[in-house]
Amino acid sequence: MLKKLEKISSKVEFKNPYWKYSIDQYFQPDGKIGTYHYVDSFGSTMIIPELKQNLYLLVRQYRYLNQKISIEFPGGGLREGLDFLQNAKNELLEETGYEAKQIIEIAGFNPFNGVTNEISKVFLMKELQFLGNSPDDSEEFELLQLSKTDIHSLIKKGEIWDGMTLAAWSLFTHSEFFS
Repeated sequence: MLKKLEKISSKVEFKNPYWKYSIDQYFQPDGKIGTYHYVDSFGSTMIIPELKQNLYLLVRQYRYLNQKISIEFPGGGLREGLDFLQNAKNELLEETGYEAKQIIEIAGFNPFNGVTNEISKVFLMKELQFLGNSPDDSEEFELLQLSKTDIHSLIKKGEIWDGMTLAAWSLFTHSEFFS
């Protein structure tokens, strides 16, 4: 039987509005003391905006860490104290300029369980209405309207490579909400 690993202590090395960089001391399965470095996250959301049946809204943006363009579903990290649903609404408006009248929570997942305790919740948003763009100062977006076939083709060609987008799409296409 697998042992639950017991935390001895925890220290926050760095904190920002979205996550903390923490270092824990814990008992390893062999009883020795181990050190674990990780991102202690407040969570994140991914949004699948459906403009109409079989037409989805994605964003193209430049990703600094990878030094290349990424095609993604809108989404982002939760600020401390914000709930998943409100974050999803905020991210949709911020990144696309749209709000949704119909919102369905699809599922949750952990994007990198060896490095973060983050849970990302995926929302399908329908009946969209354009209100106007309001991106963060650090972000710039181009909007793309893509069909299911377009999305699958871009995944196959490696042009959609963002793991959060791939996970959200997989959960969505394997859910009861996908038509």
